[in-house]
Amino acid sequence: MPKPNFEIELLPEAIDFLEKLDNKSREKIYYNLKKSQFIYDNELFKKLNEYIWEFRTLYNGKSFRMFAFWDRIDGIESVVIATHGVLKKTQRTPQKEIKKAEEIRKEYFLQKEK
Repeated sequence: MPKPNFEIELLPEAIDFLEKLDNKSREKIYYNLKKSQFIYDNELFKKLNEYIWEFRTLYNGKSFRMFAFWDRIDGIESVVIATHGVLKKTQRTPQKEIKKAEEIRKEYFLQKEK
């Protein structure tokens, strides 16, 4: 099996989001997370701004988004931390969700420095 391009770590809020979904939606999101580790596809994993990326899943007419950022853990540069997720209701990704992901990212790095 080929080596993934990056590892994915889910923060508690991302896990909570996934646990609240129905099984089929959750399975589809996990499938897409895994798939994005091996193939580069803007439909699956897209850069939103300087720091924040989103994992994208379209399933059963619903758009799921999981927000993420990059980190380096134990010398592994390509670790993606998923911050939280939303069920998207509009065309554009809500700015408040991007801001929330930025705040979670900031807090993550502050905790890491301790």
